[in-house]
Amino acid sequence: MAPPFGIVLRQARKIRGLSAVAASRAAGISGAYLSKLENDSVKRPSPMILHRLSEVLAVPYAELMRLNGYLVPAGTGPRDPGALGSALFGDLTDEERDELFEYLAWYRARRRTSSRRGRVGSPA
Repeated sequence: MAPPFGIVLRQARKIRGLSAVAASRAAGISGAYLSKLENDSVKRPSPMILHRLSEVLAVPYAELMRLNGYLVPAGTGPRDPGALGSALFGDLTDEERDELFEYLAWYRARRRTSSRRGRVGSPA
């Protein structure tokens, strides 16, 4: 299942190091409207707005369209779930990638440990 549009938008903005003000200005929208988008208060932003945000945040336009329920013609971009991650993290340095992998390994180990603890004493 795809993450909510607002979460993707906020994460993309933060990954790009943009404040809400800078991102909204670059996209030609108000800060209030960006806030509504990031909080999923706007149910279906226009394709024009999605295109502007795509350019500002370097996220594939087709992915933003799909996240908002628009039909996207075949061949307009990858449909795999990793496409969004690739767009957001495609410019990582080797050091950033290594740190991210290290954090992910720690996080997954922590989750496995906590899920095992939750199963102790539970009926089989």
